Amino acid sequence: MFTGLVAEMGVIASVARRSGGARLSLKAGALAGEAGIGDSICINGACLTVVERQGDILSFDLSDETLRSTNLGELRSGDRVNLEPALRMDSRLGGHFVTGHVDGVGRIRSKTLEGDVYRIVITADRAVAGYLVEKGSVAVDGISLTVVDVYPDGFSLVIIPHTAAVTTIGLKGAGDAVNIEVDILGKYVSKFLAKGKDAGFMRTLRDGGFAP
Repeated sequence: MFTGLVAEMGVIASVARRSGGARLSLKAGALAGEAGIGDSICINGACLTVVERQGDILSFDLSDETLRSTNLGELRSGDRVNLEPALRMDSRLGGHFVTGHVDGVGRIRSKTLEGDVYRIVITADRAVAGYLVEKGSVAVDGISLTVVDVYPDGFSLVIIPHTAAVTTIGLKGAGDAVNIEVDILGKYVSKFLAKGKDAGFMRTLRDGGFAP
């Protein structure tokens, strides 16, 4: 489990393709000194396991499924990625609950500087966009962000200067791929309602004073 608060950016050292997937190696900063074999680290929003550590170089094994369903398959040597270690039980939850299980890959449709903030519009699969709500949470490349507008085929965000400076979202532009994870609470509610339990659920909300 993660929070979507990026700890630092790493730099891809290599992505070596192999049968069934790839070995990804990256150069990390402070995280390299803290990481151990078997630890979970969120890389661009995807939860991966440290399989090797040599100095400040951390390595991870990626399956073909991970390469297909995330933007990690597009990474090249020198690319920067967002890094976040797993949430500790004694840590503050400053973002929102992020599982590191990517729901889909979107593309940046536009990125416009408005004053000192960026307005970004991202195209996403309709099934993914259907889980989003205005002012709700979404993880984009592992960054906990707030949805501004929701469209049938995507959504928009506003990125403050600090976020642009310390994460890869400040480096990306139109056409670039981003990993998207919707709020896990929305997925559970959707599944609950899809099973035909909505009548009882709404009755419970009304009884509690949460619905008209």
